[in-house]
Amino acid sequence: MKLAKLFLILAILLMASAFVVSAQEDGLVVWADEAHAPVVEEIAAQFTADFDIPVVVHEIGFGDIRDQFKTAAPAGEGPDVLMGPHDWLGEMAVNGLLAEIDISDIVDQFLPSAVAAFVYEGVQYGMPTSAENVGFLRNTDLVPENPATWDDVRAISEELQASGDAQYGFIMFDNNPYHFFPLQTAFGGYVFGLTEAGYDPNDVGIDSEGSIAAAAYLEAYGTDGLMPTGIDYEVMHSMFESGDAAMIITGPWAIPRILESGVNFEVAGIPAGPGGAGKPFLGVWGFMISAFSENKLAAETFVLDYVGTPEGIESLYSASPRPAAMIEVREAMDDELTVGFANAGTEGLAMPAIPEMSSVWSAWGNAMELVRTGELDAETAFSNAGEQIRSLLADE
Repeated sequence: MKLAKLFLILAILLMASAFVVSAQEDGLVVWADEAHAPVVEEIAAQFTADFDIPVVVHEIGFGDIRDQFKTAAPAGEGPDVLMGPHDWLGEMAVNGLLAEIDISDIVDQFLPSAVAAFVYEGVQYGMPTSAENVGFLRNTDLVPENPATWDDVRAISEELQASGDAQYGFIMFDNNPYHFFPLQTAFGGYVFGLTEAGYDPNDVGIDSEGSIAAAAYLEAYGTDGLMPTGIDYEVMHSMFESGDAAMIITGPWAIPRILESGVNFEVAGIPAGPGGAGKPFLGVWGFMISAFSENKLAAETFVLDYVGTPEGIESLYSASPRPAAMIEVREAMDDELTVGFANAGTEGLAMPAIPEMSSVWSAWGNAMELVRTGELDAETAFSNAGEQIRSLLADE
């Protein structure tokens, strides 16, 4: 252990002694969902043994944590620490619910994109634990090697149809920007410009040249009979699992049903386009500290020195197998499917957590659907969506 790190730990311990009395009265309260709460309790037990500071872990349904926190925190009844996804960040930070957290001493141990996910207007509000994303799945009986480019995807799709080996090659459901985004980035498209301070809502990229080029690819792909319309999530998966379609984009949440189907498949990175490798959105989970906590130093020590260790991150990964955000743990994962998704997310971009994102999803998805159904061409649909988004943002 480096001498500087040793002095830092000693300093934390000395500072902690100053508030042990008050912290023992109230201790720390941590909120976590049902998948992670048991592991957090184990980590908390060691923290309590070392500091003699009690920690109470409340298991709260994932769908309830955010809304309950928004109400309870200002009233002084919320947790000191909560676990959740980074896309809660914008709303919570804007409303003053989160405290800044200094992860500079361990920041190099994490994926930069995962760290950036918890930055809002230049302020770090959380420590990442996992980073989840979609990947490119292919039926290995039909497509033995992963296509390197989107041109390859089209060529393989044409060959499969011509041979009769599959009804379709690659398919995507009609109105889901989240799944379309990695194709969009492969053509150089983007949603909001990205700066050191985070996403810039003044730089809307839905109607950028690259975004329109990606939409045009999808338009021609469908027009040429390589993909039908009327595809939703269930149809897409059913076609893949039955062998009627050979390639899809989906996330790790779908793996249990695909395994049950018995289809042979692999997970790999998103094919590249003129803009380079496809970059999926990252859904990053992590720990945040309440701005209303009276024990912020204890809370930060718990998060950084107990959760934010290889052992802590590994235990969370074991409880809920999302690719770890800590590089050491991520590189040690040995499950082929999890590794496949992790590799697909290597160049991923954190899904924007800024409040302005709410104005994007609907317009973006509608543009996709208008292109897929042939009601509008790619340039018109995505140009209209860009203008609509700018108008919505101007009204906020």
